[in-house]
Order: sequence, then structure tokens, then C-alpha cells
Amino acid sequence: MVRIMRMQFAVSLTLVVLAIAAFPENMNPEEIVARHLNSIGTPEARAAIKSRVVQGVLKMHILVGGGGDVTGTWGRVSEQRQSNFVMRFAVGGDWRGEQFIFDGEHTGFATATTSHTRSVFAQFVGSHDYIVKEGLLGGELSTAWALQNLDSTHAKLEYIGRKKIDGRELIALQYFSKGGGDVQVRMYFDPDTFQHVATIYTLELSQGVASAVTDTRQYQNRYSIEERFSDFKAVDGLTLPTSYHLRYTEDVTNDAPATTRGQLGGTRIYDWDMTAEQIQNNVNLDAKNFRVK
Repeated sequence: MVRIMRMQFAVSLTLVVLAIAAFPENMNPEEIVARHLNSIGTPEARAAIKSRVVQGVLKMHILVGGGGDVTGTWGRVSEQRQSNFVMRFAVGGDWRGEQFIFDGEHTGFATATTSHTRSVFAQFVGSHDYIVKEGLLGGELSTAWALQNLDSTHAKLEYIGRKKIDGRELIALQYFSKGGGDVQVRMYFDPDTFQHVATIYTLELSQGVASAVTDTRQYQNRYSIEERFSDFKAVDGLTLPTSYHLRYTEDVTNDAPATTRGQLGGTRIYDWDMTAEQIQNNVNLDAKNFRVK
């Protein structure tokens, strides 16, 4: 009995040691990125891909700030660092869809409403356009994926430990754009496969507004974008997600004076569930796909 207990203890200890060895606490961002890129494919397989076309269907859920569900289609075309991300809503009232373009130098955002204005989501992304320019939005579904192009963007990464997201313990990196910015960008990876499973962008803005009396009230506006990637499948020697979940949350103080809060206030939460039904690599793409109007 004592021998069996000792053997069980030895096995348990070995498993703990292996777990620690598999992911040491002092792992640097470069090693995490290298393992992540290898989870997509070998260096040769990745280098062979010059362009990509992703197409599928979507469901949009207006959780707060409206109501109802909308179906539609979406697509992502990319060539090297150029990209074009489109969402089209079949029935969406004033909101017809979205289009974010990067031509290698400049970003472009379509006026996606019937009144020829940008949606609040596009306004936020447009105000922090490095999210598109540096290949963050949409992750590895694009050849412009940020972690494949660090030599071009010169962004910095910091390992911030293991964090729980949706009940899962994940490896976390914080991303810092060379151009700076107030948006906090955190990427999350599966500790076993090193697949990129989430990116969360958050921004909090505080402002003091003098009241009609003598005090100064503090108002906090919060914005976030959450991306989730799952259902990874093999495509042309690469492993890519085929399920893409996107959520935009905007919580803007609406009890501040009208002159300080603008025309829009309150809370909005929009959800998009996107399925990649078709992924094609090395497609000859028309340069018009990346023309910023």
C-alpha cells in the first residue's frame, strides 16, 4: 500500500512538473507569438499564403439599445497587409452593414446607414483605426493578422500572465501600438494549443462637468470590442477558426448636460455571430477590393 501511494505521488508530481514545464511563468512574448504562429501552420505553409478570401453568413443580435435579430452575409478579403472586411445585413432598418478597408497606407469606412452616416461601431473603430490598419480586427482570418506582421507595425507585446475568460484559463498578452492610443488591447491564447481564441479592446474616458451649483460631477464613458474565435479547421495546410463572434458595447453617460454628452447617450450592445463557410487562399484579387473611397 505504501509503495502504491508513493507511486501515485510520484506520478502526480511528474504531471505537475510537466505542466509547469509546458508553460513556464517566465515565458516571453516572442516565444508565445512563435508558438501561436506555429499553431496556424509551419513557417513554410504560412509564407506560401499571399492572399485569402473568407465568406460566410452572420446573425446580428441587438442586445441593448434596440431589439431584434438580423441575418446577413460577411466576407473578408486580404492580400499581405491589405484588407477589406464587409458585413451586410439582409434586413436591418437604417443600418445596412459595415465595411472597413485598409489599402496598405490608409483606412476607409463606409457610411453604413441609409442616412449616409457611420454607425456608432464604425465611429469607434474609425477613431482608433490602427485596429484595422495593424490587422487586429478579425485576427488570423486575414493575411494582415497583427502577430504575423510585427516587423512592419513595430508593435510591442507584454506577457500579463494567465487570465480567466469565459471560465477558461488562458495565456494573455497586452498589445501596444507604436502609434500609442488609449484603447487597451489584450489577446488570449489556449495554453495547450497556443491558438488565438480572443481579443478584448477596452476604453474608459472620464470627464468632469461643472453642475449648475458648485460641484463638479465625474462622468465615465466605457467602450469595448470583444472577439472570440473557435471551431478551428485545417485549410490548405493551415489551421484557422471558422467561427467568429464579435461584440461591441458602448456605455455613454446620458445624464450629463446635453452640451457635454453629445447627441448619443445610454448603453448599446451589438453582437455578431459569423461562420466562415468558405476559406480560399492565394486567390487573384482585384486591386479595387482595397480602394479607399
